[in-house]
Amino acid sequence: MPAPTSLRDYQRGLSAQLADLQTLRPASKLGIVSGNRHWLVDLLDTGEVIPVPAIAAVPLTRAWYAGVANVRGNLYSVIDFSAFIGGAPAVRSDSSRLILISEKYRVGCALLIDAVAGLRNPQLFVRTTDAADREPWVEGHYTDREKKPWSELAVGHLIQHPDFLEIGTRADEV
Repeated sequence: MPAPTSLRDYQRGLSAQLADLQTLRPASKLGIVSGNRHWLVDLLDTGEVIPVPAIAAVPLTRAWYAGVANVRGNLYSVIDFSAFIGGAPAVRSDSSRLILISEKYRVGCALLIDAVAGLRNPQLFVRTTDAADREPWVEGHYTDREKKPWSELAVGHLIQHPDFLEIGTRADEV
């Protein structure tokens, strides 16, 4: 393989290698904490996980819209994921992170989360038989070996949901 000529070429090559590895071993999920919930996110739906940079507030937006962040010259809309799903706003700390949504979605969006819980092997989780979830961005519910509940985030459904797309304040919120 020829040497990469740019960081983008390197990242694309690395992504291709990771995709090849997916066929050789069970897929890993990224474990995250947002509010009082634990989530599993498919690695192919994430671009990067980074420390929280400065976020510029945007007026007349919903409370869960944290603002806009500049990440290496690219602007990302930042969604406080806990606040979006009805929880308390994220408490920013040293463990807070932004999850950049994968470029395959072309949305320029990031989720503000409380912490990263590391990579998780989905084969070590047991699917629970919870009633149908009213959140269309929830792929499923699971428990781990310690009986801790986890929800799997369906990023594609989240970023297409009308509530997620409507960041402006409604007349009844002003």
